[in-house]
Amino acid sequence: MLGLKIATLVEPLYADNAPPRYNGAPGQEHWVIRQDAKSGVHTLDRLWWGLIPYWCKDDGRARKPINAKSETIATLPTFRDAYRRRRCLLPVDNFFEWKAAKGSAAKQPYAVGMRSGEPFALAAIWEGWKRPGTSEWVRTFAVVTCPANDLMREIHDRMPVILPAAAYDHWLAAADPDPRPLLVPHASAPMLMWPVTTRVNKAANDDAEILRAMPLGNSEPSLL
Repeated sequence: MLGLKIATLVEPLYADNAPPRYNGAPGQEHWVIRQDAKSGVHTLDRLWWGLIPYWCKDDGRARKPINAKSETIATLPTFRDAYRRRRCLLPVDNFFEWKAAKGSAAKQPYAVGMRSGEPFALAAIWEGWKRPGTSEWVRTFAVVTCPANDLMREIHDRMPVILPAAAYDHWLAAADPDPRPLLVPHASAPMLMWPVTTRVNKAANDDAEILRAMPLGNSEPSLL
């Protein structure tokens, strides 16, 4: 599974007085963009990261996958209905991934973003789950992943699906129940990857230092 976390510095654009989020993690609420099935209007909503299928009978404490593989998203019961009907975009500025070190349990975290510094959108799916015995609806999402491009392959064999802006409407619209051609690795050339502090391993560490480039082998940000 991809050990994905995100930096959503775009967050202040969506909420009054909201501080930037530098270390967004699974289990937290995040802004996603959805499309109303009837009106076609795009909405910006807070959903929990960790998918609970609508048909789940327990109280939501079961496994909540944060990723859905592009190769099996259309067939696995956990994801297939959301993939056909409930797709969304997760806007981010960067995401994090970890590289395993040979002969060591420690992993080196990396930040990944665009060379331009511009935000981008990850392909995601969402679900609405009603808590049994109540009128409470819990809305959750998972990020779609695909095989890694040449850049990401240096640290991991998978990466999140990064959608080009021209594909946003196609992804959000339920008219196409299987937009499989969109689920491909993003080109490496526009992307940038750099090692960051191991402080990113703890979601409570949510500050700008998380994104500072650092020499490999250090556990703290570089002071240079």
